[in-house]
Amino acid sequence: MYKIPQSVLVVIYRDDGTVLLLRRTAPAPEGGAFWQSVTGSKDHEDESWQATAVREVAEETGIDALAGDCLLRDWELENIYTIYPAWQHRYAPGVWENRERVFGLRIPSYIRPRLNPREHTAFEWHNWRQAANRCYSPSNAEAVLLLPSFCAGLD
Repeated sequence: MYKIPQSVLVVIYRDDGTVLLLRRTAPAPEGGAFWQSVTGSKDHEDESWQATAVREVAEETGIDALAGDCLLRDWELENIYTIYPAWQHRYAPGVWENRERVFGLRIPSYIRPRLNPREHTAFEWHNWRQAANRCYSPSNAEAVLLLPSFCAGLD
């Protein structure tokens, strides 16, 4: 079964502007560490963007994005990007682009991620500027740099 070329990017952050980054089990296409925010494709065409975001956050970090002490926001931004050749085989023939919807998830400082070992090997918290510099994906870095637009008090 082919992946649906519609995915979410969820920037998980704390009130102090620190951003959670996850290191993928698979290396970057050209080798080396691959740090990112939570990402993932829709399971089916009718799955809403929010449902995809909630599911992916839970699968990758064990965090309940709908818990009362968390705030999940659809930033109403979308990226269209070319699928990396190394991952092209996951998509139907002729599918070359993915549509990515961006969310932010504020969590309290006492929540600790529980990583899915099939997907990620480590996590780190970084100041939002440093996190943007560590992101492998340009769209992920751009989303992290937008954090001050959605969180008052960050500079």
